[in-house]
Amino acid sequence: MKKLLEGAVTFRQNDFETHEQLFSELGKEQKPHTLFIGCSDSRVVPVMITTSKPGEMFIIRNIANIVPPYRQTGEYLAAISAIEFAVEALEVENIIVCGHSNCGGCAALFKPEEYFRKIPHTRKWLELARPVMEKVLKVLPDGNHASREWLTEQMNVVEQIQHLLS
Repeated sequence: MKKLLEGAVTFRQNDFETHEQLFSELGKEQKPHTLFIGCSDSRVVPVMITTSKPGEMFIIRNIANIVPPYRQTGEYLAAISAIEFAVEALEVENIIVCGHSNCGGCAALFKPEEYFRKIPHTRKWLELARPVMEKVLKVLPDGNHASREWLTEQMNVVEQIQHLLS
């Protein structure tokens, strides 16, 4: 925690001061051009991999970069409401669904039920990507773990774009 607090102080003293005009403008409003939907994986840093500046992307991150299919409901829906806000209120021009290699969420689709014993909400969330797993098993019924994982990561992006279009 100390490292994080020191980092915040360093940011305020160095980076914030260097980009004071940008942060002053962003303090008034945001107008991102892109909605970036990516995985929560700590190794995937959206602004770093796109070399974006603050204010350029509205970012949604969750396990396995999943986009739930659209539906009307009275429930609290974080991902759907964030997409709705980005598209309708912020009027983003682009939407990116970014998958990545070695995705733990995609790999978890093939884990046995006991793996999810302590993480039942994660199991429930990953149900949204279950059709991807089923498609991969049809294409690679005898595939090894690495090839299934790679294909799952690729097909998952396509599946989430289909959900986005709903």
